[in-house]
Amino acid sequence: MPNSTRQIRPPAEKKTLWAWTVGTFFGAGLLKPGPGTYGSAAGLVIWLTLAQTLHPAHLTRATIIAAIIVTLIGIPAATIVARESGLEDPGHVVIDEVAGQLVALAICPPDWAHAIIAFLLFRLFDILKPPPIGQIERLPEGTGIMLDDIGAGLYALAVFSLIHLRY
Repeated sequence: MPNSTRQIRPPAEKKTLWAWTVGTFFGAGLLKPGPGTYGSAAGLVIWLTLAQTLHPAHLTRATIIAAIIVTLIGIPAATIVARESGLEDPGHVVIDEVAGQLVALAICPPDWAHAIIAFLLFRLFDILKPPPIGQIERLPEGTGIMLDDIGAGLYALAVFSLIHLRY
């Protein structure tokens, strides 16, 4: 579990609006309890929107592109929010859950049953943080914040793939 309460500096007086908007994913990270679950749910909503608007043949590619874009925007946003919060890995930063959830959904067929399985697998691996996710989490600032959830998404994707292939 990330040490989100570890204060590494005093909080900044001013906040960078774009970074806080992205980092908390439009405030989802400020919801209680379990802001990470709200962030994952936001990733699921993005995927469901893609699944309902795109032809199924394009869904995997669009999901991967969305995960890459969210990650590339999320790294600097998470870095800024962490610095301005004075916390090493603030719990209210949930853009990492959005990206990780999209990774977990990358090959998901466009239906609720499969999406719920991918959602639950991602939450499980995000909470358990099996190796080497704990080591990835130690990368500096936004890189570590984002990439540990990408790792959890890859674990969920691998297990989902095995389940999906079997059934």
